[in-house]
Amino acid sequence: MQRRRVWQRYFKRTDRRLSEREMSPQRLVCHCATWYPDAWCHTSQGLRRFALDAVREARMLETRARARQIALRELEARLDAGCGICGSSSGDVKWATLEFDADAAQWVASEEWHPRQSSRWLGGGDGQGRCELKVPYTDPTELAMDILRHGDSVKVIGDAALAAAIAQRLHSAAARYA
Repeated sequence: MQRRRVWQRYFKRTDRRLSEREMSPQRLVCHCATWYPDAWCHTSQGLRRFALDAVREARMLETRARARQIALRELEARLDAGCGICGSSSGDVKWATLEFDADAAQWVASEEWHPRQSSRWLGGGDGQGRCELKVPYTDPTELAMDILRHGDSVKVIGDAALAAAIAQRLHSAAARYA
C-alpha cells in the first residue's frame, strides 16, 4: 500500500538455501490455502513469485518500490501461464498430456487444474472410460505432485522429460517399500 520495497531472507526450496532478496511487491495470490506475493525481484531483475511461508525474515525499506506498476496482464502472462502456483518468469509454456484410467477419470474429468486445460473422454465417451487431460505448465514441480497423487491411474503421454521425472519419482517411492 505504501509502495515501498521489501527486504527478505527467503528459503528457496528448490536448492534448500537461504537467499536475501529485495523486491517491489505487486500483488498477493492465494492458492491451496497458501499465500504468495508476486513481486519484481531487484536481486534477480525479474518477476518472481515467493511462498510467504518460506520467508524467514522481512522488513520494509525506505526505498520506493519499482516506479512502474507491472500490469496485471503481464503478471498473469508471466506467472500464471502454467499449471499450479509454480511458474517460470520466462513464460516458456509446455503442454502435458495425461491419460487417466477409468477409476481416476471419474474424478479428474470434473476438476480444474488450469483455466486453459482441455479434456476429452477416450473410448465410449459416456463418462465411464478413460480421460485425456491437457494442461499447460512452465515448471513441473506442482504438476508432478498432482500427477503422482494419482499413482498408477495416470500416464504422461508425449512429454519424455516429464514422463521420465514421474517414473523416477515412482521408482524411488516404490523402493522405500521394497
